[in-house]
Amino acid sequence: MADWLLIRLPRTAEQPATWLTVDPRGNPSGPPQSGPLSLAAPRAVGRHVCVLVPGTDVLLTEPEVPMKAGTKLQQVVPFALEEQLADDIDDLHFAIGKRAGDSSRTPVAVIRRSLMDEWLVSLRSNGLEPESMYTESDLLPQNPGQSVALMEEDVVVVRPPTGAPVTLPVEALSEALEIAQQGDPEQGATGGRGLILYTGAAEWHQHSAKIEALRERFDGIKIQLLSAGPLALFAQQLPTVAPINLLQGSYAPTKASTVGWQAWKVAVILLACLVGLHVAGKAAELTALKNSEKKLDASIGDTFRMAMPGEPKPLDPRRQMEMRLSAAQNGGGQGGFLPALQAVIDARTVAPGTTLKALSFRQGTVDMKLNAKDATSLDHMSQSLKTHGWQAELTSGNNTETGYEGRIQIRGK
Repeated sequence: MADWLLIRLPRTAEQPATWLTVDPRGNPSGPPQSGPLSLAAPRAVGRHVCVLVPGTDVLLTEPEVPMKAGTKLQQVVPFALEEQLADDIDDLHFAIGKRAGDSSRTPVAVIRRSLMDEWLVSLRSNGLEPESMYTESDLLPQNPGQSVALMEEDVVVVRPPTGAPVTLPVEALSEALEIAQQGDPEQGATGGRGLILYTGAAEWHQHSAKIEALRERFDGIKIQLLSAGPLALFAQQLPTVAPINLLQGSYAPTKASTVGWQAWKVAVILLACLVGLHVAGKAAELTALKNSEKKLDASIGDTFRMAMPGEPKPLDPRRQMEMRLSAAQNGGGQGGFLPALQAVIDARTVAPGTTLKALSFRQGTVDMKLNAKDATSLDHMSQSLKTHGWQAELTSGNNTETGYEGRIQIRGK
């Protein structure tokens, strides 16, 4: 379990806040520290944040509420206390505590909404998000056989063995001790119980005479001096008691999972946008590549028609062109275009002065249009080709002004 950061808010704006870090068992990890809330914020990292508010600003009471009210307590309690409150119930916040056994008494904390808003704004502006908010008097130890009181500066808090704690000004110390000395009317108890009083050295020096004067009303008074204030005393109660958490209803804290989502929400949105842009970019790139491929295929088709006029357009012009080129080259073997061309060059040596006017290659046959000095020269070329293993045929010829023009077809055997 995580440690706690326990923050005690001051009663006035001029006073500093006080805070203490404690482990899950309520043991302090060091002395209390005080100062502005901004100094406490770094201590909240990795810890549960619990805030204690002054008991002078909160009314703790236990009204009689029918058990059948059940989950509607939040709606019933304000009307049950309306006649006891000076303020309009719409301006007040009611926090409900846990009932004890089958008792019809319901622990309730009442506080002005404006004050709750002020505290929460101050905390959050300093980077603090409390998980719980208790009245400090609700963390005063409870003893079933004795009353417990805390006297600090100008305030005295009394917690009887039963019932809610009461916070009074120190000027009303006698009345406060009378409340501690009184019995429980419901149980028919009378006075004579003991008293445990927590206080500071200065407060005890100032009010000891008045307390000693009331000693005979109790079975005994035990004084506990607090050298560093009551915050460590309050911390010891955290693991064992169930005080009323003021953060209820509209003030209920956001769940940790929701907080985690809010913290990551912007990052997740940015990541989603980045992924979306990446996908959109890849889709645009793929579309561009497909368009380029279509244009390339169309260009290949046009080139095929220009290179091989009259040929029907194949389903795959690219493949057909590759096959034609492969057939033309044929790896240098007999019947290929290049070997045939080499054979023509070699045969031309037997017919000096012969010029090539036109040449075509189709399906392994080379068709040449030649200009020679006479028909005999072309016949010599034809015979030379045949001698070197080619089928050669003089298909046509006629005399021209510059000599003799004829056509020879050759193909491999």
